[in-house]
Amino acid sequence: MKLFGPRGRPLERLEQHLPEQVPVEAYGNGGFRFGGMSHRGSILILPSGVHGWAAVAPSDITGESLALVLAEVASLDMLLIGTGNDLVPVKRSVAEALREQGLKHEAMSTGAAVRLFNVMLGERRRFAAALLAVD
Repeated sequence: MKLFGPRGRPLERLEQHLPEQVPVEAYGNGGFRFGGMSHRGSILILPSGVHGWAAVAPSDITGESLALVLAEVASLDMLLIGTGNDLVPVKRSVAEALREQGLKHEAMSTGAAVRLFNVMLGERRRFAAALLAVD
């Protein structure tokens, strides 16, 4: 389901967010569709909701860029990291920072992360997702 279109309300600024976890309805063309909204760019899906994320490439996945995730670590068991079109392992420093906080993580392509996140959300699991946008 790789679609992205103009329908829905845009989530324009990184400070804005949808205050609930919802499934990703579509991805591709540089963005995502979820909860009747569309967003250009990467997203974080956390217990507090869906947030715009400034990361655009795997090299942008850092402890600092995942600060919102770490702020909600007490509500999470696992973080799925969508690294774009291909699987790119996260930096060792990022993996160690997540482990130190007791948060398991799994890196995979964005498409695989979207599909797995939607399944886990349906099972009401304590998952979050950091998803890089893909074309």
